Amino acid sequence: MGKRKKWMKPRHKVIQAIAKIVLAPYCRWKYGITIDKFKEQEDRPYLILYNHQTAFDQFFVGISFKGPIYYLATEDIFSMGWVSSIIRFVVAPIPIKKQTTDVGAVMNCLRIAKEGGTICLAPEGNRTYSGRTEYMNPAIAALARKIKVPVVLYKIEGGYGVQPRWTDKNRKGKMHSYVSEVIMPEEYSAMTDEEFMERIENGLFVDEAKPDGIFESGVSAEYLERAAYVCPFCGFAEFESHGTEAECKKCKRKISYGADKKIRGIGFDFPFEYFGQWYDYQKDYVNGVNVLDYAEKPIFRDRVKISKVIIRKKKEPFIDDAEFALYGNRIAVDEGTEKEWNIPFEEVSVAAVLGRNKLNIYHGNEVYQITGSKRFNALKYVNIYYRWKNISEGNENGKFLGL
Repeated sequence: MGKRKKWMKPRHKVIQAIAKIVLAPYCRWKYGITIDKFKEQEDRPYLILYNHQTAFDQFFVGISFKGPIYYLATEDIFSMGWVSSIIRFVVAPIPIKKQTTDVGAVMNCLRIAKEGGTICLAPEGNRTYSGRTEYMNPAIAALARKIKVPVVLYKIEGGYGVQPRWTDKNRKGKMHSYVSEVIMPEEYSAMTDEEFMERIENGLFVDEAKPDGIFESGVSAEYLERAAYVCPFCGFAEFESHGTEAECKKCKRKISYGADKKIRGIGFDFPFEYFGQWYDYQKDYVNGVNVLDYAEKPIFRDRVKISKVIIRKKKEPFIDDAEFALYGNRIAVDEGTEKEWNIPFEEVSVAAVLGRNKLNIYHGNEVYQITGSKRFNALKYVNIYYRWKNISEGNENGKFLGL
């Protein structure tokens, strides 16, 4: 058996150094961000943890540090054919299955650390929908202990104002990213896992569901319906947005989304000032619903395209145009297609949102990706699935809804 090739390649250092020169001015222009250099960086590997706000967060991290960084990335980035091959050649990201404890990813992290490489990941595993740093997988503490390198907490601020997850266009505003804390191995080895996770969570916590700047845009409300699917007046509902306004299609109430991130009812009092508050209400609403009451009648219907993901290779068409239905205990293609497709939640291992509004369903050995229109809301499928999972496991008071 031949010697295993090294993960780290000399080209990674050269390519990433060149990329930083190009990307630094672009990030300042596109995101209005001030990126602080990590001046105390020593010639040693680190585990960098960052709060996840924008699609460009990993580039902000890279600009702050010297040398190459190896990022954990979801399987979606590895399933784009020749594009994925280029990405692997250029930066060699570490593949990880979303919303799971991926043993293969852990082993690859250990391998890179032994080679002297710096590893970077977002403990949330998702960009924030609310403007706050959200749930972090407690397995992060165990991973850090295995790697045995200094843990860098990298904080990104202002990203939710400039680029909320549900938008297509950036707002004009200010961002800041910097190293907030470094935890040395001798420090975290003396902590319990709970103490270590609390230190990580506190060091990365950002709450942008509050007044903290002006973020100007003429389309500030557009595609809010990718995140909102519960109306405080109607319950489960669909929304449609244009410009700075969004409307509930049930009750026809309209709200505006301001440059100060405040939500205002148009002609009525809206109960939430910021979307983070609305997001909390939405989660509480779902956690108060017995989704099994929706076993026969769907909660939502969407027109979608379904692809089968050939892991780490490509995506191939499965159903080109489907009437997709979300029930309280399953997802199904009900009508309008030549293929019947019905997946009970009990056969699903993971449901995850990728990017702004793609939905991945892990069903046995198969992975399906569901994409809809620009207004498609993938979040509701994930939330309803995890609500069903909590109930089915006898944990009706469970709060975790998948992200």
